[in-house]
Amino acid sequence: MSHDAIDLKRPLSELAAALDSGRTTSRALTEQALSRIADPAGQGNVVFTQVDADAARAAADGADALRRAGVRLSPLMGVPVSVKDLFDVAGQVTRAGSTVLADAAPATHDAPAVARLRQAGAVIVGRTNMTEFAFSGLGLNPHYGTPRSPWQRETGHVAGGSSSGAAASVADGMAAVGLGTDTGGSIRIPSAFCGLTGFKPTASRTPRDGAVPLSTTLDSVGPIGRSVDCCAWVDAILSGQPVVEAPSAPRSLKGMRFGVLTNYVLDGAEPAALAIYERALATLAKAGATLVEFTFAPFDTLPTINRFGFSPIEAFAWHRKLLAERADGYDPRVLVRIRKGEPASAADYIDLIAARAALIGAANPVWQSFDAVLCPTVPLTPPAIGPLEASDETFTATNALVLRNPTAINMIDGCAFSLPCQAAGEAPIGLMVSGAAGDDARLFPVGRAIEQTLRGAGLGH
Repeated sequence: MSHDAIDLKRPLSELAAALDSGRTTSRALTEQALSRIADPAGQGNVVFTQVDADAARAAADGADALRRAGVRLSPLMGVPVSVKDLFDVAGQVTRAGSTVLADAAPATHDAPAVARLRQAGAVIVGRTNMTEFAFSGLGLNPHYGTPRSPWQRETGHVAGGSSSGAAASVADGMAAVGLGTDTGGSIRIPSAFCGLTGFKPTASRTPRDGAVPLSTTLDSVGPIGRSVDCCAWVDAILSGQPVVEAPSAPRSLKGMRFGVLTNYVLDGAEPAALAIYERALATLAKAGATLVEFTFAPFDTLPTINRFGFSPIEAFAWHRKLLAERADGYDPRVLVRIRKGEPASAADYIDLIAARAALIGAANPVWQSFDAVLCPTVPLTPPAIGPLEASDETFTATNALVLRNPTAINMIDGCAFSLPCQAAGEAPIGLMVSGAAGDDARLFPVGRAIEQTLRGAGLGH
């Protein structure tokens, strides 16, 4: 088999096996990634804000030399990975999808998340586009362009945000894994809209230093990949845990109890998305899972609690000096959202912190009474880009709907997967599988069991 016969659009387990057996090399995988990024028929020029081809080739050659010498740092060694534009990479300017930081000094150190990926042997191919300053769930960027979902690409649908380029880089085979962040869905939304698997950890699980913050309270750092194992391996590297490469055979869903949220998360759902979601639930029930419908009334109070919200308040605090000098350089839609935090008082912020603590206290025993809690990641199929660009009203309403469900999990400091659950040819939407704060490790075997069941039914491929 030739070295270019392994497609990057495969799960990490297959790529690692091909590298270990000598069926491919890191250099071959990296050239494949760089070729797709450079292909004028593709969207590499929109998905990436910076590509470091020379450094990627050098890292790939280094990984291949280590393997020849019998050294294997991790299953990620030699695998092309993309990094969201808000992480510091030594020697590069961290723009965070904006132009107002373009003349900032280059970073002197890698962000810890980037450093841990490098230590594991990952080949970093470049920085991926994103919503400016991560402040939207749709992924539109007027400065660098808007990445597209692989679904019905010719008509142009959003890849989702804010980690739009991260998901598109994986969907289009320009990287095997994307490093992203999630404040209110920024990993899970693009994973859903691109038919991928994304994992948002409990916020404190992975280091957030060296990344431009949106909300210092809600930001989480995690992976976008093609399977639960892809995410589990990268999560282990990011969180400093041992990588478990051969997990026990996926558990049967028989005996598992899933809570199915019925309030808040289904409001305004698009019928097509609802049908895909309900079929996924029926598939799990048929495989022996017990589905328990329940309401969690505190979620209905979120619009009131988030009258200002952590992201606007904390973003305004971070941006206020830049805004005084360069407000006219911001995406106007991002600027409006940041300025929403300006009138908030210290008392408003303290009230918000207290309300969230109460929310977490109410949620934890409920979430821990189930193996996982299920709902749609997003209650709609990938929206078309044109109407969102044309109308502030359409953009604002759609953005709010897309962010709603994932943000609820950030507000309870939960951990969550978005798993693809569509059939071949259908619009990609995600099934959100969530756990309580700190229950990340407990969620991985559950995610694997659900993934195996869905795929066995021809869903989520």
